[in-house]
Amino acid sequence: MAKKDKKPDVPGPEANSEVLQETSIGETDESIDPRLELQEELAAAKAEASKNWDLYLRERADLENARKRHQRDREDAIRFANDRLLKEMIPVLDNLERAVDHAGSGDEDCQGLVEGVNMTINQFRKAIEDFGVKPISAVGTVFDPNLHQAMGHVESAEQAPNTVVTEFQKGYLLHDRLLRPSLVMVAKMPTGEEPGSDTEAPATADE
Repeated sequence: MAKKDKKPDVPGPEANSEVLQETSIGETDESIDPRLELQEELAAAKAEASKNWDLYLRERADLENARKRHQRDREDAIRFANDRLLKEMIPVLDNLERAVDHAGSGDEDCQGLVEGVNMTINQFRKAIEDFGVKPISAVGTVFDPNLHQAMGHVESAEQAPNTVVTEFQKGYLLHDRLLRPSLVMVAKMPTGEEPGSDTEAPATADE
C-alpha cells in the first residue's frame, strides 16, 4: 500500500500575525535610543537647576540689600534721634551769644559775668559737637541754597555777586544733614554796573 506524501507544514494566519507582531516590536525598540532619552532628561535637569540657581542668587541679593537698608535706616535713626532736641537747644545758645555780645561793650564790672557766660557757651558748644552738630561757615562763601537762607540782597563792589556778606543767624549741620540754615544777606552787583566793566571811566587822550 502506497504511502501518501506528507504535505509540508505551512504556517497559518495566526503564525504570520505572531511573526509580524514580533517584527514590529523589535523595530519599535530599536527606534528609541535610550542614550538619547537620557541626554534629553539630563539637559532638562540642567536647565531646571540653572533656573533655580538664578532664582536663589536673586533672592539672596534682595535679602542682602534689604538687610543693608534696614541696618542703614537703623543707624540713621540712632544718629538723628536727637534732631528735635538739638533744634530746641540751639536758640538757647544763640541767646547766650547775644548776651555776651551786648555785655562786651558794657561796664568792666560785668566782665566776670561775661567770662562765666563764655565758659557756659564753650561747654554748650562742646556738648552739641559731641552729638555731631557743627556750625556752618557762611560769611565770605558762595551762597548755597542747601545751607543758607537769603534774607535779602545788598549791593557790594567789594564782594563778588552771590557771595554771603552778612550772617543774621548761624546755621548748623547734624552729621552732614541740615539742622538749621544760616540766615544771610547776599551780595549783588551795584546798580548801573555791568559784569566786567571798570568802576572808573577810562581816561581820554585830551586829558
